[in-house]
Amino acid sequence: MKRFIKVVFVLVATLALIVVVLEMTSSYHVSKTINTDAPVITRQQIVIHAPVETVWQVFSNVNDWPEWQKEIPVSKIDSTFSEGASFNWKSNGLTIRSTLHTVKPNEEAGWSGPAFGAFAIHTWHFTGQGDSTLVVVNESMEGWLVTLFKKQFQSGLDSSIIYWLKALKAESERKYKRLVFS
Repeated sequence: MKRFIKVVFVLVATLALIVVVLEMTSSYHVSKTINTDAPVITRQQIVIHAPVETVWQVFSNVNDWPEWQKEIPVSKIDSTFSEGASFNWKSNGLTIRSTLHTVKPNEEAGWSGPAFGAFAIHTWHFTGQGDSTLVVVNESMEGWLVTLFKKQFQSGLDSSIIYWLKALKAESERKYKRLVFS
C-alpha cells in the first residue's frame, strides 16, 4: 500500500510540475484580430431589433453584464470602456483578466486575455441598419489546455457566444422598447 501511495504521489507531483512549466512557458501574441491558426475559433452573428447606439450602450457597460448575461456571474471594469482598459470577469468557470485592444463606439470592440491554460482574442463588430443592428463576433482560443481539450472548448465556445448574442439581443430590444414606449 505504501508503494502505491508513493507512485500516486510521484505521478501527481510530476503532473503538477508539467502544468506549472506549461503555464510559465506559455506566451501568446496579442493582436487586434483573432488567431486564425488557433485550435478553437468561432464566428457568430445576430440581428438585433434596436439601434446600434442602444446595443452599444448595453454591450459596453461591462459592470452590468451579469444582470443580463447569466453565464457571466462577475464582471468589473475600473475605468471607462476604452482601449487599454482592463476588466476582470468569470465565464464558464474561468477567471479572466482581459484588456481592450480596440474600441470604436457603435462600430467595433475587441479584447484579449489569458485564463488558466488558455488565451482568447475577441472581436465584436456592430453595423447599424436603421432601427436594427447586425452584431458579428469572432473569437479564437489557444493554449495547452485548449489544445488538449479542443472538442470540449469548441463546443463550449460556440454555445457560449450564441447564448451571449441572444442575451445581448433580448436586453437591447427590451431597453429599446422601454425607451420608445415611455
